[in-house]
Amino acid sequence: MNRSTLDAKDRIILALDFPSFEMARPYIQKLKTHVGIFKVGLTLFIREGLPLLERISDISGTANIFLDLKLYDTPMQVGSAAAVLHKKAPELRFLTVHSSGGLRVLKSVVDAMPGGTEILGVTALTSQSPAEAEASDKAALQEQVLGLAALAKDAGAAGVVASAYEAAALKKHFGNSLTLVIPGIRPDWSEVSEDDQRRTMTPAQAISQGADYLVIGRPICGDSDPVGAAEKIADEIASV
Repeated sequence: MNRSTLDAKDRIILALDFPSFEMARPYIQKLKTHVGIFKVGLTLFIREGLPLLERISDISGTANIFLDLKLYDTPMQVGSAAAVLHKKAPELRFLTVHSSGGLRVLKSVVDAMPGGTEILGVTALTSQSPAEAEASDKAALQEQVLGLAALAKDAGAAGVVASAYEAAALKKHFGNSLTLVIPGIRPDWSEVSEDDQRRTMTPAQAISQGADYLVIGRPICGDSDPVGAAEKIADEIASV
């Protein structure tokens, strides 16, 4: 896919951070024409299981689903899990695996899901402050992220998940060979209570740093006008 020609709204990945499908359903219905991809995280997936993916597709009319499980285990275990997903949900758009698991872990997932699903290597979580992320390693956070991204690329992954603070360095080192999916997006006008994100940027800032897709949940779903919030974010992306 030519990411440079994506419409602004198609760069928005809506995080369905809800404890159940019934709570997520109205947001899928309202926003299916205002965002490009729906993201399912660990909590919702464990609650609802694989049938959830078909339910989202039935409502949204698209298979553009990002399953954000951040797989992390032995190569055999993650490869086997990915093989099940490939059989049961072959039209997934994105699936995440922790790059810190190493080259063999990444490659086992890539090899188990040939075809359309793009594998993303998770680098450093945006909920971590730089001090937390660097606590177990003397290397600077940016160096860690670049190293983990290189592992993902070597394994054949399509892209990485990283903070907007590392996006410019990733784009400089890897060009367009890796898709950059950036969470921790906070528009200037949004208010998120009890926010656990530490390294955040606005949509415009993240896109200007090289982001291809933005993962956004609470600033849209927590707004009194979710559709209006999504449209404002799309306009901000389009302005860059």
